[in-house]
Amino acid sequence: MHLEHVNITVPDPQTTAQTLCGIFGWHIRWEGEAKDNGYTVHVGDQDSYLALYAPNKDLEPMGNTYSRIGGFNHVGVAVNDIDAIEVKVKAAGFIPTMHGDYEPGLRFYFDGPHGIEFEVVSYD
Repeated sequence: MHLEHVNITVPDPQTTAQTLCGIFGWHIRWEGEAKDNGYTVHVGDQDSYLALYAPNKDLEPMGNTYSRIGGFNHVGVAVNDIDAIEVKVKAAGFIPTMHGDYEPGLRFYFDGPHGIEFEVVSYD
């Protein structure tokens, strides 16, 4: 059993997908029309993906998700070469923060497209 996907609402799925493909080496698995006349892009690898969804209406900011029941806090991505990913994160214009080296591995965080927080982890 494994987690197949997570669906996240964003204002611009195509741009978000391209950014994440550049950082993590993912690919677009599918894209097209979605619920409520919206648009979705599935981006990830062969095993799992993020569904990046934009409805056909104005969006409202979520606020501090860490203080909301059911709040979406961050996406954790396990990588083989954390240093190479950090270079890509910086090249994409994002700022890596909260570097840590504790069990079970190295990690850092960054606020990516549309303020979505990512935790990058390496278990090597």
